[in-house]
Amino acid sequence: MNAEPDFNPPCGPIRGWRDGDVLRATGIPYATAGWFQAPASAPDWTAPFSATSLSPACPQAPVPFLDDVLGTRYGELPGSEDCQCLSITLPVDLSDNERVPVMVWLHGGSYTSGSGDLAIFDAKALVAENRVIVVSVTYRLGLFGYLAAGTGRPANLGLLDQLEAFRWVQRNIGAFGGDPDNVTAFGQSAGGDAVAHLMATPEAPALFQRAIIQSAPLGIARGRDKMNAAMGIAAESVTENTPAMDVVAVEDTVAQAARKFGLMAAMPFGTQYGHAPLPAEAGIDAAWDAVAPEIEVLIGHTSDEARLFMPRSRFVGRLATVPVLGTAVVKALNWAVTEAVYGKSARRFARRHARAGGTAYSYVLTWGAPGNFYRAAHTVDLPLLFGDQRTWEGAGLLEGATWEEINARGRALRAVWARFASGEGLEGQGGIPGALKYRAV
Repeated sequence: MNAEPDFNPPCGPIRGWRDGDVLRATGIPYATAGWFQAPASAPDWTAPFSATSLSPACPQAPVPFLDDVLGTRYGELPGSEDCQCLSITLPVDLSDNERVPVMVWLHGGSYTSGSGDLAIFDAKALVAENRVIVVSVTYRLGLFGYLAAGTGRPANLGLLDQLEAFRWVQRNIGAFGGDPDNVTAFGQSAGGDAVAHLMATPEAPALFQRAIIQSAPLGIARGRDKMNAAMGIAAESVTENTPAMDVVAVEDTVAQAARKFGLMAAMPFGTQYGHAPLPAEAGIDAAWDAVAPEIEVLIGHTSDEARLFMPRSRFVGRLATVPVLGTAVVKALNWAVTEAVYGKSARRFARRHARAGGTAYSYVLTWGAPGNFYRAAHTVDLPLLFGDQRTWEGAGLLEGATWEEINARGRALRAVWARFASGEGLEGQGGIPGALKYRAV
């Protein structure tokens, strides 16, 4: 850390820190909220705010299998119910009058785990290589953020948090060298789902001009009313007086109430139609169509999404050991689930967006570590976009690949994402040999 950089946005003075070839301003509160209540913009301040601590995570349960696959560790960041914070990473040498593209990151984790400032989401390379600013948002998860109950607890609080974060960016990012008229929302998995659903709010075109939707499980986003109702009943014992980790403990019981609803139960917590800020399910396509001409979209998925989840199934584990036949069945199963949850719905979203007068690009990411069972599984885009060699050295997802190989593909992918975010647009079709294909829709 060298000399501490000072920023003077409208929210109040902020003191950041230098980290090699980027500057950071971390753990900045963008909203406040009572338990199970809608957020309000964080009040402004007058004394310098020391933005040198990472944003706390929303309280959450451990996910051991993800720690093994991604090399994360439970408890990496402290937990807090007051987690509505964001962190900014910017190039170290911006001139005073320079305004660069802004990319606002919404992390994934099935709406129950993850946090904006985890090391696996570190945007340092993306920022340093491509002269963009990345804002990483932490928001409420699970029962804190995503489930209505008959007791009057509202749904979509995490989505409302994210809207507050984008409003904060619009008001304040200019002071950091960002262009508020050149903002891209991007997210992976639940984060991609969140980006898609933020687009369904009338305010979206005023908040961001582009959206990158990575591996969003849009194939299981509809028809969830009965499941949501069953989960809401199971969650009614939780009140604003329930200790935070007790709320987390109840999430598993609530998720069990979803199990009889099939594939949707793979991500039981999520956005709920007919609750602010979203329209009723019958009106979602019309809401997306209304904003299509004003927001460019890059949407897609990995070629082997389902492989991330297969080793958790005893049946698939036994099947994989059967010569020839086992391999063929695993391949077919991977294709079917990847298509049902991610592929078909992503292509449909892109086609609908283009028909409604928007610009849309569709992509498939095909790179995976050589010889690794996971191949191009769900989350394989994360090490290509974020983090560094030390972050990823223990990740099962990447066993069999050298860091040189990962980083070469990563540098190319980061350049494509940044080019899209800059507003230059992408060619009619293109990609990265052996890793990515995209095309205009």
